[in-house]
Amino acid sequence: MQYSPRRGKARQVKRSVKTLSTQCKPARYVLVIAEKPKAASRIALSLSNGFKPYTCRHRSGVPYWIVRYNNETYIVAPAVGHLFGLYTESRGFPVFNYVWRPLWEIDEESKYTRPYYETLKDLSQRASAFINACDYDIEGSVIGYLIIKFLGDERRAYRVKFSTLTRKDIRLAFSRLQPMDYEMIEAGLARHELDWIWGINISRALMDAVRNITGKRVVLSAGRVQSPTLAEAVDRDLARKLFVPIPSYAIIVTLEKDNWRSSLTVGLLENKDDALKTAKTIGRRGYAIVIRKTYDRKNINPPYPFNLGDLQSEAARLFGYSPYYTQRIAEELYLDGLISYPRTNSQKIPATIDVKSILDNLSTIEPYGTLVRYILSRTPNPRPYNGPKDDPAHPAIHPTGELPREPMPKPKQRIYDLIVRRFLASMATPAILVHERVVFELPGGYTLAITGEKIVDKGWIEVYRPYARVKERKLPLFVEGEKVPFKLSIRTKFSEPPQPYTKIELVKWMEKQGLGTEATRARIVELLFKRGYLIERGKYIYATDLGVSLVRILRRYFPEIISTKLTRYFEQKIADIISGHARREEVLAEATIVLRKVLEKYKKTAIEEAGIDIAQSLGILKPTERCFICGRQAYADRLCSYHYNALRKLRDRFHEWIRRGEKVSYVEYLKRINRLRITGQFIRDVVKYELKNYSTEENREQA
Repeated sequence: MQYSPRRGKARQVKRSVKTLSTQCKPARYVLVIAEKPKAASRIALSLSNGFKPYTCRHRSGVPYWIVRYNNETYIVAPAVGHLFGLYTESRGFPVFNYVWRPLWEIDEESKYTRPYYETLKDLSQRASAFINACDYDIEGSVIGYLIIKFLGDERRAYRVKFSTLTRKDIRLAFSRLQPMDYEMIEAGLARHELDWIWGINISRALMDAVRNITGKRVVLSAGRVQSPTLAEAVDRDLARKLFVPIPSYAIIVTLEKDNWRSSLTVGLLENKDDALKTAKTIGRRGYAIVIRKTYDRKNINPPYPFNLGDLQSEAARLFGYSPYYTQRIAEELYLDGLISYPRTNSQKIPATIDVKSILDNLSTIEPYGTLVRYILSRTPNPRPYNGPKDDPAHPAIHPTGELPREPMPKPKQRIYDLIVRRFLASMATPAILVHERVVFELPGGYTLAITGEKIVDKGWIEVYRPYARVKERKLPLFVEGEKVPFKLSIRTKFSEPPQPYTKIELVKWMEKQGLGTEATRARIVELLFKRGYLIERGKYIYATDLGVSLVRILRRYFPEIISTKLTRYFEQKIADIISGHARREEVLAEATIVLRKVLEKYKKTAIEEAGIDIAQSLGILKPTERCFICGRQAYADRLCSYHYNALRKLRDRFHEWIRRGEKVSYVEYLKRINRLRITGQFIRDVVKYELKNYSTEENREQA
């Protein structure tokens, strides 16, 4: 019998484990490094031969596990994410010399990493070999590599690749040990070093400018991916605040039959007189004649299996979850062994994945059993309908087939159910719809068409039913030649401002622009909120004064740095390192040249001006002349740059209103603009100012 510290009682273990030291320090062993404690526990359990691994606890309090695998002793020990970070003793900027140091030494908020560092340092001393078993992505490669480099011996190091934390996948991965993945390591190191030199230099340039002018230390931060993303969110918010609605004129025809009614737009015209002429030609009332009916049978293919971006989008649409929250829940499900690795761009389930076994396991629990039987009744050997996006490291997100051992919290259950149903739906048959189109002729030769849809075979919709968005649109029975009464009206429609971003839309924008990675985008968006640059009202994103000021300052003094073009260029360079078409040293050297040139020019010509600008924007220095509307630093005509631009735009748009046939005075135009809820806030501010001015002038004329 042997004592288990975790169980606190004696239990029977295999004879081969009895030889392990009761002090939890075997003579020689292979050290397996996992990214997190939960992953380490699952790896140890998977490697053991039917018995729970021998659990030990380091003097620092961190648990680790001893197992016998392939007649060797393995110790599986966890990190807790990154244990090393970049550091420099140099002050000021530009600075390009740095070293990797333990995070707990250089960052007060990372003190919690010290016990893990101490545990791995101690265990590395007697290890005969090292295996990096961190997540198989750039971050996991860097985490494991730095631990082995600084605490162990990379000459005796190996890498394992698995996409699920199931016993089968883990044992298969350990039977196929690979060399260290130096292309991913180099790309990961390059990304960290690029982000560091970018962030520290621009941040110091901004903070030093303020300190030189005011003597005060203000914390400001900028980032290689963070700043272009912030600029996009700020630009969208400013576009809304500077929005002036422009009228257009919609010709609306309302058809009626029995209890059915439908309003359709015949045309949207820019000129009011043209709209009146069109309405006169058609007539305010009359009959529309059915001239054609067509039917089309449409197949709607199943949805693709999830990649992380698609999962985040669906969770935001269905549950209102932020991208970062969805990612965290998915990572928990992965660590529980219930789903595959979630930080993937792939929409493909390769043939190597045993779909049949997954279906067999899912069929044992309801409601998935019913859905599996439904799929198999239509397709005896189903395979997922794969999408175009791929990821060389991991397949699309899918359930592993392992069943939940205990009830899950509601958010976790929701995400798990969404992933399972999406996986199952991808293997179902297409949905079949009948598409009906009816074309009407109006007086004057104008035509309009209405469409209806009816589902004749639900196919995959039956599987994805709670989340599917396909809706039927039923039409009454129309006969060719039939006359259907209509009424016509003209509605003034105003142009709409751009919608404010949601978190998921901003993440999608980053993906489209090629900024960041699946693993980092949601985290970067959350960081912008943490810094106080953005706020959320309901589900929409708005910029704070600090965020707006920071973007304006970065754009004025560092236009190259804040551009998506430059950031995207270096993202491609990082990808080139992975593919072997670029070297880390070359990429960093190129970035250093770009940064040094920009920073030295700023230091010589703009740092004093920037310091005053930033200090005034933050309210540390009083403006030399205030905007009489908002109190910001005046730009021109006693208005800040925002209200000055709003006034110019407001006056320009008045001429556009007149051109479109609106016969209004300037004062009436202002009043109508002010009544419209879609008018931007900066525009509203100057409308009040303009109305006050014109009211004063009218009073003088009357006097």
